Amino acid sequence: MSWKEISLHDIKDVRIGHAQDEQHATGCTVIVCEKKAVCGVDVRGGGPASRENQLLNPLMSNDGVNAVLLSGGSAYGLDAAGGVMKYLEEKGRGVKVGNSIVPIVVGSCIFDLGCVDGSVRPDAAMGYAACKDSEQSIERNGNVGAGMGATVGKLHGDQFAMKSGLGCYAVQAGSLQVGAIVSVNAIGDVFEMDSTRQLAGLLNKKRDGMISSEQEAVRLLQLASMLSLNTTIGAIITNANLDKAAMNKVAAMASNGVARTIRPVNTSMDGDSIYALCTGKVKTSADVVGTLAAHVMAKAINRAVLETKEIYGYKSAQSFL
Repeated sequence: MSWKEISLHDIKDVRIGHAQDEQHATGCTVIVCEKKAVCGVDVRGGGPASRENQLLNPLMSNDGVNAVLLSGGSAYGLDAAGGVMKYLEEKGRGVKVGNSIVPIVVGSCIFDLGCVDGSVRPDAAMGYAACKDSEQSIERNGNVGAGMGATVGKLHGDQFAMKSGLGCYAVQAGSLQVGAIVSVNAIGDVFEMDSTRQLAGLLNKKRDGMISSEQEAVRLLQLASMLSLNTTIGAIITNANLDKAAMNKVAAMASNGVARTIRPVNTSMDGDSIYALCTGKVKTSADVVGTLAAHVMAKAINRAVLETKEIYGYKSAQSFL
């Protein structure tokens, strides 16, 4: 059976919202679950900035999340989760404990503090604003939300890096829907999934073309100059009906889409993390969903760079089209 492209917003019971500070090049994106979503995660980078991810271990008693936060601001950006919790509490969503309710919010952050000046980071107010924005159900890509301060190709510093951003992509096969959303902030280069064409990454000395970050890293025999400044974070959303162990497998397979399109990736300097949420009733297997998850994640990564415009003095993929 073949599949067709759909909007990520066609998948029911989830809403996606963004908030950003364009002046200071940072923002956050929130996946708000209308009902509790079974969630898994795959962390392959060596330096993640994350919140509550241990709850997603199949051995833990948690049976679902109320929201996933993707944020800029490095570890500071985890503060945005407070605003997400406030919004969910107002909606009465979360774990009931006595007379109180505790929303379950997991999340990860990219390091975008060097894109402009790093003096402003996502906070509770921005997290709340992103939740309110989710009520509009408008799909956006590029310089928005958690992609506002994202860059790629940073081996030789910001002068030779390129602007990246946020990307979404989703497909439907029969009744099964699988989509991805991702903020691409990598030390490496981004390649087109269906070819070997480099879409964005490390600029040459004249800044009029691109060179290979992989080859440069091998030539220099080190990547340490950009320690801990990189992370690609994203999520798979599906209407499948799977348990937490299966969704952890889906997240792991989705990370193959990251590896197909970003090189080098998953280094000790990256915080690469992919979540996977299911809210539906479609009976299928983790392997089928995971296969589609790798595909849509790779396509979303491509879209993240292709739909990003030049800003803050950075060239983008559009600069070379």
